[in-house]
Amino acid sequence: MTDFFMSTASLIKNELIQLEEEGYDISAYTNGLTSIGKNTSQAEFLSMYENFNTLEKRPGFLYIEPSDLEGIRNCLPSARSLHMQNRGDEDLKSHFLGAWLGRCAGCTLGKPVEGLTHDQIKTYLQAVDAYPLNDFIPLEENHPQQEFPISWEDTTKGNINTMPQDDDIDYTLIGLYIMEKFGPTFTTIDVGETWLDLLPYNKIFTAERVAYRNLVNEIPIPKTAIHHNPYREWIGAQIRADGFAYAAAGYPDIAAEFAFRDARLSHTKNGIYGEMFFAAMEASAFYVDDIDELIEIALGQIPENCRFSNMAHQVQQWHKDDSNWQTTWQHIEKEFGHYSLIHTINNAAIILASLLFGEGDLERTICISVMCGWDTDCNAATAGSIIGAMKGSDRLPGKWITPFNDTIHSAIMGFNNSKISELALRSWKTYQATKSFLER
Repeated sequence: MTDFFMSTASLIKNELIQLEEEGYDISAYTNGLTSIGKNTSQAEFLSMYENFNTLEKRPGFLYIEPSDLEGIRNCLPSARSLHMQNRGDEDLKSHFLGAWLGRCAGCTLGKPVEGLTHDQIKTYLQAVDAYPLNDFIPLEENHPQQEFPISWEDTTKGNINTMPQDDDIDYTLIGLYIMEKFGPTFTTIDVGETWLDLLPYNKIFTAERVAYRNLVNEIPIPKTAIHHNPYREWIGAQIRADGFAYAAAGYPDIAAEFAFRDARLSHTKNGIYGEMFFAAMEASAFYVDDIDELIEIALGQIPENCRFSNMAHQVQQWHKDDSNWQTTWQHIEKEFGHYSLIHTINNAAIILASLLFGEGDLERTICISVMCGWDTDCNAATAGSIIGAMKGSDRLPGKWITPFNDTIHSAIMGFNNSKISELALRSWKTYQATKSFLER
């Protein structure tokens, strides 16, 4: 009974937080959890949960945040043209490899301190003489700040031999698989069936785990994203953009649509927008090398008046006004620190700040991203992917890519011990297939 009580009480608490963030008036339930006792029945819990459907929006919450594709498209800002550079096939292939390698570098850099705050990471790095960060994180078991444990030894400096298994990379592989098997016409149902076929349940978390469970229980799409899922605006969809973005290189609108089809399985509103935004940004980065332009292009693919767009405009302004990333980080923490440390919006703010202050440099970008804290591996992986796609593999510093020995470990069936170079070539082929489809 204790496990049931704790898990269900947590579900209700997180749902109330989520509803408040979406603009609903939860005042009638502010003290609701205090009345829950050990003898509360499952029926009483579920009745309370279902009553949330009657809540109304707070006066003054003016954001417009649809979760359907037509509704999203009706809320887009004015279209922005894409000024693409000319790239031959061989040059473009190096940018696909760069995107994969940049993602691996960022993910690995952030993995040892995943979930720690900016202050905790700074304290640890200073204790081991590694601040400001400019290399993979060192592991020193007897450091003076043992209250901040460093995990995943195989992602620390001197201990990296491959790209270790991580969900941030697994989802990129899933995206690649979906594009190879189903092509540009894939559906959300195809995504769900692929998860059930290839994705181990114990290797996924929060919104994805809930959606997976809902699929098994035969709850129809898109209700898989909302049924008992208080994590529907957390970061999970945002980290799944890459495989679809690579397949739509140079086509930000198509990349955003691919991302929508994927995200709606498990997410709503800003959870969807996060994947659409970064898919558009990554797809454009293969041909555009200006960060501000990439942000504007990506903003053109999500509702103009949503919390995510508002966040992006704020980060852009802070970048213009602030002399360093640390000051902008303080703004981010003050404005968006109330969100869960694995929410879409606050972590996207870190990604954008790191890209803007990183100025196209892979090392500076992913190191800023990690030093900011929160979901460090996810954020640095996305930022690294964008810089890698922009620069190409030939222009990435060797110290950030050679330790992987061209090898990825994965929990995805059929992908363990894959060669990064071969995965990049396969992504390039999915791009060719998308391009041919669109040119028919």
